[in-house]
Amino acid sequence: MARRAVSPGGAAMRTRAPQPRRFTSRAVVLSLVLLVLLLAYAYPVRVYLAQQAEIAALEESQAHQAAKVAEMQARAKKWDDPEYVISQARQRLHMVLPGEKPYVVVDPANNAEADPDDVPGAPKPPRPWYGKLWSSIEAADKQ
Repeated sequence: MARRAVSPGGAAMRTRAPQPRRFTSRAVVLSLVLLVLLLAYAYPVRVYLAQQAEIAALEESQAHQAAKVAEMQARAKKWDDPEYVISQARQRLHMVLPGEKPYVVVDPANNAEADPDDVPGAPKPPRPWYGKLWSSIEAADKQ
């Protein structure tokens, strides 16, 4: 049997086994390819999602417009009924049929056409700038 040479210190030196590299060149190339593919598909996917959102918004708008058209068609169809036309003429235009006597009830408390200057204690509206200017000129002439 052959003996190994012993080191001068008396203990045998151990050599370390070679460590395998963490990333092989194949793994690096594969990860780069995957990264490039991810970046290449990111923009088209974003555009696709934006278009889908726009389509959904347009479909919602179209449904809203269809409901509005249906409502307006129903309102227009009401005008084909002569009773509806008569009721609207009475309500909006204060018209009456021949032989009827119209009565209008006027409540002085709800008179909206009252002049604010006539109401006592009501604040007066501010005068325009040119009115103030003219009154200051007249006041200066009097002095």
